[in-house]
Amino acid sequence: MYVPSRYLRFRLFVLLAFTGAAVLLAPTAGAKQTANWAKPQIKAVVAHGLMASSVSAFKPNAPLTQPELSEILAALPTDAVVYPGTGDDTTTTTTTPSTTDPTTTTTPTSTDPSRDPTLTGTTTTTTTTTTTPNGPAPGSPQTGASVSVSAFDTALVKQLGLSSAAARFRFVMRQAGIAAPSRYGTETVARMLGLRINHPASQDKLELLPTAAITRAEAAYSIAQLLAFTGEETQWVEDTSLTLEMPTLNAWQKRILNYAVSFIGYPYIWGGASPTKQTVFGQTVTGGFDCSGFVWRVYKLRSYAGEGMLKSTIRGRTTYVMSGEVGRAKRIAMDALEPGDVLFFGAKGTRSKPTDINHTAIYLGGGWLIQSSGYGVAVVPLEGWYANRFAWARRPLAEAGLENVYSVSGS
Repeated sequence: MYVPSRYLRFRLFVLLAFTGAAVLLAPTAGAKQTANWAKPQIKAVVAHGLMASSVSAFKPNAPLTQPELSEILAALPTDAVVYPGTGDDTTTTTTTPSTTDPTTTTTPTSTDPSRDPTLTGTTTTTTTTTTTPNGPAPGSPQTGASVSVSAFDTALVKQLGLSSAAARFRFVMRQAGIAAPSRYGTETVARMLGLRINHPASQDKLELLPTAAITRAEAAYSIAQLLAFTGEETQWVEDTSLTLEMPTLNAWQKRILNYAVSFIGYPYIWGGASPTKQTVFGQTVTGGFDCSGFVWRVYKLRSYAGEGMLKSTIRGRTTYVMSGEVGRAKRIAMDALEPGDVLFFGAKGTRSKPTDINHTAIYLGGGWLIQSSGYGVAVVPLEGWYANRFAWARRPLAEAGLENVYSVSGS
C-alpha cells in the first residue's frame, strides 16, 4: 500500500540492535526508581481530574480495575473521526506523529514528544474534565476485576472512534490467509497512535504481555497521550486503514507471517528472543524480543514441518552478522521485496556495510513490515525513516529452497 509522506511522522521508535546491548545496558533500577517512571503522566491525568485526587493517592503499581476504567472512559471525550467539510463540528482528538529518529531510545518525559511545532492548521482538542467535589476523581483506586493490556488498548481505540479501522487492519490480514489474533487490529492502532511505551533496558521487569493486567501507571501514560492529542492522527489511522492491501501469499509465506503476527503487542525486551519468561543480562523478565531476537525466533527457534534447511539459513544472532551472511549478489533491493523477506537498516542506507546495520524486521507485503522496536512487536509502513535507512534484504525462504512452494502440510 502507499502511504502519503505527510502522514509518516508517527513515533515508532526503533531501539538499537542486540549488538549494542552490552554497551548500553544500564544497571538495574530499584523499586523506588521504577515506581515513579510515569510521574509526569500521572500528574497530567490527576490535573485533568482523573484516576486520583492527588499524585500521592495514585497507587501507580496497582492493577487497573474494570470499575476504574469504566469511570475513566465516561469522563474522557468521545470523538469519532471527522472528515473535513462534513459540517460536523465534533472535535477530532488525535496524536501528532513525529519525525523522531526510530533508532532513538525513548523514556517518559513531561514534554509531549508528539507535538510537531512545524504543523499548522485550525484543528484543536477539547478536553472534557469531570470532577466530583465531594467524592473521588473518576477512575480512582477501587477493587474489581483487573484489565489486561490488550483490553485496555481496545477500550481506548473504541473511545477514539477507531474500532472500524482496527477491524479493517485485521480483516486484510485474515483475507490474505494470515490468522491474525483478535487483538491484531486494536494493538496495531494503539501503537500507531503511540499509546504504548518501551521502558529502558534496566527496567525491562516493568514490561507487560498483552494478556497481563495493566498497571495504573501504564494506563496513566496512555491516557496522558490521549489527552495531549492534537488533531491529525486518528484521521491518519482511519485513512491508512482504508488503503490497506496485501499481495497473494504462497504457503510458506503464510506460515512465516502467521507465526510473526501471533506476537503482535509483545513487549520489546533488550536481548529477548522468547515469548515466555526469560533471563536476559541477569534479569528475569517477561516474554518479548529485541529486533534481531524477533527475527531469530521466527526463523531460527521455530520448528516448521517440512522446513528442510530453513532453520540453518540464518546463523548469526546479531543484526550485522545476519545481514552479512548473504553476499552482494543475493541481497534484495527494496523494489524486489516479497513477504517473509528479512529487512536490514543502517545509517548509510543502501551504502551501509554489515557493521553499519543496527535494525532488522520482516516484510509483511503491501508496503508494510513487522518488527520488535520501541512499541514492542508492531507493524509499520516501509516509508520515511525506514525507506531512508533501508540497506538490503535477504530471502531465507529462497535460501532454503522453499520460495515457490505453494502447498505444505503440518504447522
